[in-house]
Amino acid sequence: MSPTTLEAMAASVPDGALLALPPDNSLPSVALAKALVRRGARGLRLLGVPVSGFATDLLIGAGCVAEVETSAVSLGEAGFAPRFSAAVKAGTITVRDATCPAIHTMLQAAEKGVPFMPLRGVIGSDILANRRDWRVVQNPFSDAPDRILLVPALHPDVAAIHAVMADAHGNVWVGRRRECATLAHASRRLLVTVERVVPGNLLEDERLAPGTISATYVDSFAVAERGAQPVALLDEYGFDASYVSAYARAAKTEEGFRAWLDANVFNAPARIAAE
Repeated sequence: MSPTTLEAMAASVPDGALLALPPDNSLPSVALAKALVRRGARGLRLLGVPVSGFATDLLIGAGCVAEVETSAVSLGEAGFAPRFSAAVKAGTITVRDATCPAIHTMLQAAEKGVPFMPLRGVIGSDILANRRDWRVVQNPFSDAPDRILLVPALHPDVAAIHAVMADAHGNVWVGRRRECATLAHASRRLLVTVERVVPGNLLEDERLAPGTISATYVDSFAVAERGAQPVALLDEYGFDASYVSAYARAAKTEEGFRAWLDANVFNAPARIAAE
């Protein structure tokens, strides 16, 4: 498998797609999110796996998003996600409330090829009133009253992650972030940006194989150096708190967000090239 370009990868994500993004502590592709903004993506339905962060707020602010299904949207220590909060208040996006266990369970059902899976811990919460696709049933293996929640399998159209490396075969290494493997198995397509391409076959290395997603599940990959920034990437680089804080301050207003977008998304490649 040969690498593609970031622009071609962004172009392959259709408007209206259900796009799954991991949280800021688990290999999100911020580079692809920025590329989607540049191409003018519209109507995306975002799935936070299981929470949403910087990339989600960026896409919402840029007008790329119609719906968000997640258990939370946050910038961590930088506070609330400002463009998400503004969109909710303005009613320009639909929010589908979920919980972290529910999202993981729905993806695991898809991974296993079953139509639903049972789940404890949600019954009695307000979320059920707004999730008509979740069903509470009697446990068929219990003679005593025992209600249990069934959640449907969830198959994202596209999942996007940023990994440290890929090999020439298209295998990608995600280290300990095995939840990314579940996401890959559950999704119809997996798009991966990577720091670099390495020689050999990652699946033939006993040390690296356990943390590797097989190319069988990878639709395409592209090299995007520092493609997770400003969030951290395993042991490669850390979280850029000052960058996120500056974004949070700018994005409190629509004008500030547009100025930030011009400087950091639309004009960033030209500025880097000039340097």
